[in-house]
Order: sequence, then C-alpha cells, then structure tokens
Amino acid sequence: MSLYVDIKKQLGDFSLDVKLETEGGTLGMLGPSGCGKSYTLKCIAGIERPDSGRIILDGVTLFDSENGIDLPPQKRHVGYLFQNYALFPNMTVRQNILCGLRYEKDRRERVRQCDEMMRLLMLEGLENHKPSQLSGGQAQRVALARIMVNRPRLLMLDEPFSALDTHLRDRLQIELRELLRGFGKEVILVTHNRDEAYHMCDSLAVISGGRIMAKKPTKELFADPGSVEAASITGCKNIVPAVKSGEFEVTVPDWGGIRLVTRAPVGDGLRAIGIRAHYFNPTAGQNRYPVTFDKEMEEPFETIILFRYEGQSPDSPEIWWRLPKEKRPREFPSELGIAPANILLLY
Repeated sequence: MSLYVDIKKQLGDFSLDVKLETEGGTLGMLGPSGCGKSYTLKCIAGIERPDSGRIILDGVTLFDSENGIDLPPQKRHVGYLFQNYALFPNMTVRQNILCGLRYEKDRRERVRQCDEMMRLLMLEGLENHKPSQLSGGQAQRVALARIMVNRPRLLMLDEPFSALDTHLRDRLQIELRELLRGFGKEVILVTHNRDEAYHMCDSLAVISGGRIMAKKPTKELFADPGSVEAASITGCKNIVPAVKSGEFEVTVPDWGGIRLVTRAPVGDGLRAIGIRAHYFNPTAGQNRYPVTFDKEMEEPFETIILFRYEGQSPDSPEIWWRLPKEKRPREFPSELGIAPANILLLY
C-alpha cells in the first residue's frame, strides 16, 4: 500500500507545492491553519484539481497533468472524513451508513455489511437515531462507518477531533487509534494539534506555507525536527538564531554570546538552535551559565519559569523553563545547564 503525491497549485498569492510518499500506517499532516493541509486532501480526493503534478495510489494513477488523467472522486476509492462529519441530517444512522453502500446491488448484502460495520464501531442501538440525537463521538463513528463500509484504499481524516470537547477528544483518540490500526490500509490525518499528532500518527509531515518542511517517524521528528518551522510547529518554546563555532559547538549572540556544546555535529547551514522548555536542568554539568529569574506562570500540574541569561539582549524574548510543580526549586538557581543531546540544531 502506498500513496505518491507531487502537486502544485496557485491560489491567489498562496502557492501549494507538496511532494510526499507514504509507507503504510497513519501519516499525520501537521501545520497551522491555512498552510495547505486540507487543500492537499481535497486534491487527493478529486474535489479540487491541482495545476500540475501526479497522484498515484497503490499503482493506480488518480491524477497526471502531463497525461491528462483526472479520475472523478467516485472512481478514486478514497474515503474522506470532513471536519463536520457531513452526515445527512434528515436520515437515520442506518440510512447514513447505507449511503456508503449505494453501489452494492444486493439488498441483503447491503444490510449485512451495514450491520457488521455498526457492530464494529459500537453503534448498535442507535440505528434509528438522527444526527441531531447523537453525541460528538457517536456522530464521528457514524461518519467513519459510512466511509469504511465502502472499503476505501485510502482513508483521510480532516481535523477529526476539532468539534469535540477536551475530555471526549482524549477518549476518542484512543478508540480511533485502535480502529485505524485494524484498518490495514493507508490513513492520512490532518491536524494542527501537536499532541493529537503525537498520539495518533506513525509518521508526520510538517507543512508550512504550502510546502512540506520535514517528514519523519513521529518520535524521530519530535526528537530532531531539523528546521525552525518544524521545531516551532512541534511546540519548541525556545528557538534562537545561532552560528557554528566548532564541529560540536554553537554560539548564541542573542543570549549574551554563550557557547553551547552539542552532541550532533554542527552543519554549515545552521540557522538557529531549539531547546524545549523541559530540557533545562539546575544539576546538569554541561552548558551551565548564570541566569536571572524574570517571571512565573502556574499551570494545573506544572510551573513555567521565564528567565534570562546574564548579558542576554534585552530585545530577545524570555526563555521558558517548564517543570513539574513538585520539582520546582524553593529558590531560583543561579545557573542552569543543558545536556548536549538536548540542543536541537535547526537549518
């Protein structure tokens, strides 16, 4: 199972230029609103048409501008779950699911497959409910059932949890993750939520300004985002310009010119470094420098301390240090250190 996408589209002042290839499992497309995530899905589904390029799914060409191929949506065998689920409000749960089986001519087979999908997605007892009578989680499962009953080769989910409250979102992420693992085919999940992406996806493609900035297995991407854009989108709070000053050393002018030893070799194209807020440590023996306390913010289970290095440029933002409440020191330390492995090199 594989999907190959290499497309371009000009939308006013916005240019979409996306190239990616999947290797099975769930691929997340992570990026801010308006970066081109949803439009890419629509191009794959055939709802929108790229200006140029190719889209190939399991060896079948869905779109090829050079050869004049542009299969209609109904021939692409792609399932697309919209943000609002797009259920028919005047139909029951059963009727909505049966819409996914409109090409099955045998009535008994349609009923059998519908019943099987309702059992799989725990919708039994809701057969005669209308969408207005369903909870957010139930509506999501009905929309998935309507798509999956048609056995698509590719399942695409566009911000599937955006309409749900936090408690329900966390519970449904676990349920949907297990369901997708049993789906056995390609899945693309679009989100702007990094926690959601981390929980749900085997690999991630970070998209910014209409372009793929990085694509790696999920845990590898968070550990080493590789670019300023990817580090920012994955939640790194401390990103600062830096210059190479040695094979395993960088200098940070905005932080008073401090020099930091790195574990990875520093490339010549270095733009910046990133340090995640959890990485600072008052007992670390390396990369220790004097710091001064600025302000503090309290969260339900963690404390965020904002500080500055001695000699730090007044125009540069405060540095974030996040730690569990029970580990907050009674007195603010005079120095903080960082392990070389925790310095992200960004190009």
